[in-house]
Amino acid sequence: MSLFQSLVSPFNRTPASADASAGTRLDSVPTVRPAYEIKETADAFGLVVHLPGVAREDLEITAEDEVIRIAGRRGWKRPESWTPLYRESTDAPFELTLSHDHAIDLERVHAELKDGVLRASLPKIEAIKPRKIAVS
Repeated sequence: MSLFQSLVSPFNRTPASADASAGTRLDSVPTVRPAYEIKETADAFGLVVHLPGVAREDLEITAEDEVIRIAGRRGWKRPESWTPLYRESTDAPFELTLSHDHAIDLERVHAELKDGVLRASLPKIEAIKPRKIAVS
């Protein structure tokens, strides 16, 4: 066993020669589910999705009746003269599908991608926001 093999767990490795982006369609190859977290406030849901290496043009966000879908792929291309030894991330396309019960105001959804992190604000519709009721 080489020093390199002993330092990097074989379970976490992606073969360096794997190139899922070479002439394949997004919906014809298996997808990876990115890491994400959701936080809730009284007014909105906050969604943070970790997408390292993803550019805006390679990202697609759709919001329909009960589903929010985030899909895309990394746009990284391997230089011809480069010989990779190890890659920690894969070029496989990703997809995250989140369902909701008509709780989100789709007209006011806002998303921003910065430094490989997608942050989305998903405002709640007025009907489900908590209200204070005065007692007389």
